[in-house]
Amino acid sequence: MKSVLFVCLGNICRSPMADAIAAHMARQRGLDLRVDSAGTGAWHAGEAADRRTLAVLRAHGIPYDGRARQVRVSDFAEFDLILAMDRSNLRDLLAICPPANRDRVHLVLEPLGEGLEVGDPYYGGPDGFEVVYRQLTEALEHWLA
Repeated sequence: MKSVLFVCLGNICRSPMADAIAAHMARQRGLDLRVDSAGTGAWHAGEAADRRTLAVLRAHGIPYDGRARQVRVSDFAEFDLILAMDRSNLRDLLAICPPANRDRVHLVLEPLGEGLEVGDPYYGGPDGFEVVYRQLTEALEHWLA
């Protein structure tokens, strides 16, 4: 079984959306894929995903019931691939990543172009969450291939 961890800042907007989309796509393809998500910060630990994330997922027929958590050092050995939403999250991950596992850490939009990031929709309106959904869906098509 392959495994992937999606990481954003607080684990309530982008990374849970990626988690849900990847799990949904894997089920549709019959892939044995373990997915999870986490935040580089612990501000929202134990909370449900942002209501706007959940609304976008529901609109696309994708269930999600995960709870926010913070990245653990053990995640770097536990997951085959760790995908950060933006360069700030990538830097934070690499700062705590054991050297032997650094090759597992990438930007989630990497297949779409070098340095591309998923912007944080938290302080914006619902349209930003739909943009994030489209970006993640396109990138995850590549990662799952």
